[in-house]
Formats: sequence, structure tokens, C-alpha cells
Amino acid sequence: MLLHFPPPVHGSSMVGELIRKSKLINSCSNTSYINLLASKKVNTTGKLDLSKLWRYFGIILKLNVQLMFNRPKLCYFALSTTGVALIKDAFLVGLIKLFRLPILFHLHNKGVKIYAKKKIFKFFYKFIFRGTSVILLSDRLYEDVSEFVTKEQIHICPNGIPELTITNKNKLNKSVPLQLLFLSNLIESKGVYVLLKALKLLKTKGILFKCNFVGHEGDIDQASFESKLKSLGLTSEVMFLGPKYGEDKHQFFSNTDIFVFPTFNDSFGLVILEAMQYSLPVISTFEGGIPDIIEDGYNGFLVPQKDVRALANKLELLIKNDDLRLKMGALGRKKFKKEFTSDIFEKTLNTILLNKV
Repeated sequence: MLLHFPPPVHGSSMVGELIRKSKLINSCSNTSYINLLASKKVNTTGKLDLSKLWRYFGIILKLNVQLMFNRPKLCYFALSTTGVALIKDAFLVGLIKLFRLPILFHLHNKGVKIYAKKKIFKFFYKFIFRGTSVILLSDRLYEDVSEFVTKEQIHICPNGIPELTITNKNKLNKSVPLQLLFLSNLIESKGVYVLLKALKLLKTKGILFKCNFVGHEGDIDQASFESKLKSLGLTSEVMFLGPKYGEDKHQFFSNTDIFVFPTFNDSFGLVILEAMQYSLPVISTFEGGIPDIIEDGYNGFLVPQKDVRALANKLELLIKNDDLRLKMGALGRKKFKKEFTSDIFEKTLNTILLNKV
């Protein structure tokens, strides 16, 4: 199993760690693992340096040892689908294909349709996907790979996260301005600046709120973020607090009233599941497989990508409507428990794996 383990922390690495620790998967198969991540920080992803090159050679060596001496029945591969990372993975795929072993790709990101417009990437996609099987997080994501993958090659396996025992669920809060939360890495495509502009509209209308941004620096660093806050006049309402884990992360979710994730480049949005588990209403976008998680108007709201005014309007609606917030939050938690726990994910993935060997 070639996949991603943290650090850095992102959706694919969190799922990779979940698989590596899965009692079900490891009890049903004799598995070995190789970490595909050469980057140790989010803001170094896609940048070439000697330490990453050294780690990549280590990955090649480990893969060679597995292929030559263990001769696996199946290679599970969490493929990176775009950019330099795709080319890096393509050489590993080529090595596996030399040994004529079946490959099962698990796609946690998208972008194939866009990158395929370039001849070099189109060549790699044809080579990579030929004669393989592919796991998608949602059937909504099939269009992205449809040029290179038939529906017969596809398996659907929505992500899941471990179910926590939460005693301090979201409560009605009228004593202070409502607490909004954005929890993801500071990456522009996650909708960071879109959210800040929407918050500016709320402030202009005199609506009270506090919004915490929690996560690592990405292609937006802290200095740039705080400069943007200053230019928008949001330094009193918005704070960037860096990454939080364990009990600190639990406290942020527990003290939040509305979760906001206006991404415009995502396959699934694993963090949305975390918010639903805490009974939080979610505002996100019609992006990737997110409409499978958030049913617009039921357990949250979906707005068009990059639509600042639509985002501000939905935030205003939830801020002003206590009953709606609580109802949507409760429905979100119910949907999470029914469809998106790690137990459900592991059973689905394990069934796919066993059918392939």
C-alpha cells in the first residue's frame, strides 16, 4: 500500500493514517506500507529540494524491495493526480507495471480534466490508468477522469473519520457574538480570501461575529493573511491561530456555532465531516463530492464557488436564526453517523481490496 502519512496534515494523509491503523484491513490482508510523501510541510508541497529528492529515492528503494522479494498480489496506490507529484508517481507506477502487478488507485484529489489539456500530462494519464482499477470518493468525481477511465474500472468509497464521544455539543449561544470557524491549511483555493471578503460584507451591515482560522500556513503565509485583515478592517473580528490538535482542536469545534469552508478546489472536504460530528451547521460550496455530504438547505448550505455575496447571505441567515442553526447541526450529526464514520469507510474499502485479490 503506497499512501500518504502525516506530516503534513491534509485529507489524503489523514485517510492514509486511518488505513495504516485499521484493525479490519490489517487483519484481513497481509499488508505492507510505503509513505509517498516527500514534503514535511504544506508550504513546501510542489517545491523541489535535495531533502525531498533523497526521500523520493528512498521510496523507490523500498518499492523495489517489496516488488522483488514479497511479490504482492495487489498494489494500492494513493495517486497524486496533478503537477510534479503526478510525474513523480508515474515513475513508481511504471516500476509496478514492469512486474505486471494489478494496481488499485485511490484518488483523493482531482484536476485530471484540466491537466489533460497538456500533451505531456495526457500521455502520463493514458499510461497510468491503462489496465488498472480506480477508487473515487464520489460518483460526482467521475467526469474528472472519464477520458482515461471507464465506469467498469471505478469503485466508489466515500471517506470517513473516527467517531468521537462528544459530550459538549454545539449549544445555543446568545451572550457573545457567534463564533465562526474555518479549519484547513491557509491555501487560497480553500476559499480563504473569499471568506474574508464575505466577512467584510457582514461587518459593513453591522452583524456581530468572531471568526477563527485554524490550520498551517500554505500558499498564504501569516504575514499576508494579517495584511489582508488589516486592509479589510477585520483585525478585531478575525484571528489566525495556527494548527491545533487533540484537546485544543476539540475546544475550537465545541465552542463554534457555524463552520465555514468555501473551497473551490476539493474532492471531498474531510474537515466537513469533523464539523458535522460536532453538530455544526456547515456552509460550503458545490465542489467535488461535497454535495454528497452537505445537502443544501438540510444540514447546511452550499454556495457557488468564489461567490462572496452568496456566502455572506448564508452566513447572515444562520447567524440570525438560532433554531435553523441547531436544526441543521443536529441533522448533520445524524447524517455523519449514518454514512461517514471510519467504520463504514473501512468496511467499504476492505471489501474492494479483498475483491481485487
